[in-house]
Amino acid sequence: MTKTISQLKQELNAANSDAVKVELKSQIEQYQTEADNAIRQHQRVVDYDTKEFTVEMVVNKYSKGLADDTNELFVPDYQRDFVWKEDNQSRLIESLLIGLPIPYIFIADVQSQDPDLDGRIEIVDGSQRIRTLHAFLSNDLELEGLKLIPELNGFRFSDLPASRQRRFNRISIRIIELSDCTEATRRDLFERINTGTDELKDMEVRKGSAYGSSKLYSKVIAVCADNADFKEVVPLSPTKLKRGEDLEFSLRFFAYLSNYQGFEHSVREFLNEYLENNADLEDAEIGDMLEIFNKTMLFAKQYFPYGFKKTKGSKTTPRVRFEALAVGIALALMEKPDLQPTNISDWLFSEEFKQHTTADAANSRPRVKARIEYVRDQLLSGD
Repeated sequence: MTKTISQLKQELNAANSDAVKVELKSQIEQYQTEADNAIRQHQRVVDYDTKEFTVEMVVNKYSKGLADDTNELFVPDYQRDFVWKEDNQSRLIESLLIGLPIPYIFIADVQSQDPDLDGRIEIVDGSQRIRTLHAFLSNDLELEGLKLIPELNGFRFSDLPASRQRRFNRISIRIIELSDCTEATRRDLFERINTGTDELKDMEVRKGSAYGSSKLYSKVIAVCADNADFKEVVPLSPTKLKRGEDLEFSLRFFAYLSNYQGFEHSVREFLNEYLENNADLEDAEIGDMLEIFNKTMLFAKQYFPYGFKKTKGSKTTPRVRFEALAVGIALALMEKPDLQPTNISDWLFSEEFKQHTTADAANSRPRVKARIEYVRDQLLSGD
């Protein structure tokens, strides 16, 4: 196994022989040279300017033309929906009112052959803040949950004194504007800014990364998440849909179906690895994937009384339950396409299946394998 530079330095400190020291120093220098060459290879020259726009200017650039998607300052397709709750939005407004600085907003000057797009400004990071400002100035946001200045709770922009409104409109927002920046670089920047924070869910980060422009994502994952039967048998709350839970389910289906036996403990790494390794697909592969997904959802609709829900009254679908049922069904159908089971109620509501799909240790390899194969075997044995 290749040693790290840290290990080589430890060996150097412990070495007693000059010959060994020379060899280790040579290896360390080689590592440093290779690392520097790698940096040079991937280094990007990104021109940018630091600017300050007033709140009023930001909102005007975003709102003018918003209805017909001709606004100068726009949200690109890899960004997430407007998902900040009212209390998060209210805290941003309160921060600005009391003079606290907020993080830089990153935008990019779009250079395109399309005259309708050329010269517009893409929001790379900061869409939630900009849309919050727009909501407040449009009187669509009523402040709530504020503890520092609770007197503001219940206020809309128009409720502020005219003098305070004017001052709020003149507050400066710090902007970093990127120029001559490719879409790939903008997506990469978006992912790096948001990875590791609680603001974005995993699927939102994937959507904004290079994965979001791959064939796997655009022609399979996103298409399947919009499947009518899928929506019917996998109910998800509006909040979960905004955070990309339907896309997460679609991705998990294909990742586990492809290699559930090779699953390790980290779901995030497992899913990201699958996206990376299967980014570019042939048309025939895409067709096969869409077919098995469609068949699986139709099968669930026909044979499972509540779809993938636990009970008739359930409002959402647990991930673990979906993985077990969906992938188990797909495996059974791949083995027996004309499958017509008659014993589903015997095991679907059993204590054994419940134990297979509890959250405890759900992400261990044996549990993943056991629950998926349990469903597959039960379906095949009851046909």
